[in-house]
Amino acid sequence: MRRLTTACLAALCLGLPALAAAQDAPRGPLRIEITDGVIEPVPIALSDFVTSSMQGQTMAQDMLGVIRNDLEGTGLFRTISRDAFISPVTNFDSPVAYADWKTINAQALVTGELDYSGNSISVKFRLFDIFSEQQLGEGLQFNGSPEGWRRIAHKVADAIYSRITGEGPYFDSRVVFVSESGPKDARVKRLAVMDQDGANVKYLTDGRALVIAPRISRDNDRVLYTSYSSGFPHIYEMNLNSLSVTAIDDQPGSMAFSPRYAPDGRSILFSFEQGGNTDLYKLDLGSRSRTRLTDAASIETAPSFSPDGSRIVFESDRSGAPQLYVMPAGGGEPKRISFGAGRYGTPVWSPKGDYIAFTKQNQGRFHIGVMRPDGSEERLLTAAFLDEAPTWSPNGRVLMFTRETPGSGGAAQIYSVDITGRNLQRVPTPGSASDPAWSALLK
Repeated sequence: MRRLTTACLAALCLGLPALAAAQDAPRGPLRIEITDGVIEPVPIALSDFVTSSMQGQTMAQDMLGVIRNDLEGTGLFRTISRDAFISPVTNFDSPVAYADWKTINAQALVTGELDYSGNSISVKFRLFDIFSEQQLGEGLQFNGSPEGWRRIAHKVADAIYSRITGEGPYFDSRVVFVSESGPKDARVKRLAVMDQDGANVKYLTDGRALVIAPRISRDNDRVLYTSYSSGFPHIYEMNLNSLSVTAIDDQPGSMAFSPRYAPDGRSILFSFEQGGNTDLYKLDLGSRSRTRLTDAASIETAPSFSPDGSRIVFESDRSGAPQLYVMPAGGGEPKRISFGAGRYGTPVWSPKGDYIAFTKQNQGRFHIGVMRPDGSEERLLTAAFLDEAPTWSPNGRVLMFTRETPGSGGAAQIYSVDITGRNLQRVPTPGSASDPAWSALLK
């Protein structure tokens, strides 16, 4: 277990330069082999969940499919085909035949039991380390309604992922995004929300007004976005439970955009343009009082709070080209943190506080990158025709972003990548999609 945790943390936290060093970690069970910056996925066996009804059998297979996709989607796990199993688990309480699982080179085993009873389901599962022949942690049980089976599957996958890697969970979360349709010169953009794996898409607006840049609150109940319903960009807030909409700042003759919630959800940051000047403001959502945070002739935009709410990172062209700056949350002298070649924008602070993600444009290419809050350890994770607008997973280990490819006619897609630059993959959406905003873990 120590070997696996050490390797995972090296890969996920320290980035590519540290991957080779992970090869020298102490040997032990459940190890990830890392060679030339590539992690060898852990072989894991997902046993069929024990259940006593036909409905339960169908649901159990569906749940295992979600769990499998969650784990394999990280690039850290490889599930073993059931055809290779020597002794399938038929009784949840039976002792594990470790020798049989070692024979097929499984390093971890998941067993489960599903009770489908009327309008409720109950799922129990256990995780075993095959080489040390011991259970990893206590068994867990999740209860819910049949309609919530996908969430329970994500919770099981989260528990497996966290126990093996030592990282926080992130599968049981949602993403608010902009769903796009129509030709480039008449694009329809409407807000939508989905599970982090692309399932359960729900449309939030009707597409009659152009909407961009949604931002979800930490409690997952509200979303800020910029709408052009008046012909100019203004900020609105939607309650995700009732779908009611409130105008946050729609002053005539002005433009307000790039909103972002404070960590406590009681205030927001945004850019406000009036008379040709764009500065950052903070607005208290209760009293609606506004505080001006910057006062410069330059354009200040795309603000993002640190997780503790004490600092703000934002984009400004005060140095002549868009760069990243950090300042106290109450205003003050900004400190520039980006100094590489090219233009920097759309910064967003990791929920762990250890990195700031950003978009970079240099020599005709766009990149998604990360750097420390002091500007050190800049690392570019992607390079493409157009990559922009990163958003963090709840555990701060994966980024989603918008990608547009040549010849797509402006049709964008959502992609994800981990903070080492590995495991780049497209997030499935019904049609074109952009501007993802990843939620915190669901309640």
